[in-house]
Amino acid sequence: MDDRRKDIRNRIAKRRKFNDKPAGNGSWTEINNEEPYGFDSFNGYSEKDHPLFKKEYFFFKILVSVCLFLIIAVMFKHPSARLDSARSFVTENMNQEFQFASISNWYESAFGKPIAFLPTKSGTETVDSGEGYAMPASAKITQTFETNGEGIILETSKGSKVESINEGVVIFAGEKEGIGKTVVIQHANKSESWYGQLEKIDVKLYEFVNKGSEVGQVTVSEDGSKGRFYLAIKENDAFIDPKKVISFE
Repeated sequence: MDDRRKDIRNRIAKRRKFNDKPAGNGSWTEINNEEPYGFDSFNGYSEKDHPLFKKEYFFFKILVSVCLFLIIAVMFKHPSARLDSARSFVTENMNQEFQFASISNWYESAFGKPIAFLPTKSGTETVDSGEGYAMPASAKITQTFETNGEGIILETSKGSKVESINEGVVIFAGEKEGIGKTVVIQHANKSESWYGQLEKIDVKLYEFVNKGSEVGQVTVSEDGSKGRFYLAIKENDAFIDPKKVISFE
């Protein structure tokens, strides 16, 4: 026992001498050989002690995700009427519009802008601050906001393109009841602009669009001489009169 204690003291003394030596002149052999005497060798973080990764927890989340996916798949394939409420709940949540622009805005305010993996444009080109709304098309109002309390109908020339009134993310592109083919864009200030009664949609879901980008084409009026489309603006979960924020002809 005394020999073992003496050996340990000698190794501790050697270790102190090693720490006093300049970097690059020593060897790790003496430290690594301390394991038989109760000292742990230094190898950095091990996989099980990694501060950002625990494989057991990671695999558990994958297993839960797979099980949830299989349960939902079986639920939609099974004809039982008792599962109607569960199917309706899943369908409603899957169709809910995700607030991408709001999440992005919150992330930047909390953590700053993410690292850019692509080079930014150089030069004197200015970036639109996004303040204020642009005209979606050269048009005049034929149905006012007071008619339905949600949006307005605009008349324009036949075959005109409808442009985004501000930059944002497309959170809906498809058919909406009452207004036909519709594009909904969510902007950085959490507002939304709706473009309905379109003949054709020119953007895709979750696509980022700049102010003035084409989102679709107007439908042809009943007499075939003009074009028309629907425009609505939603702020703080309530529709506002577009005429208050956009100067129409």
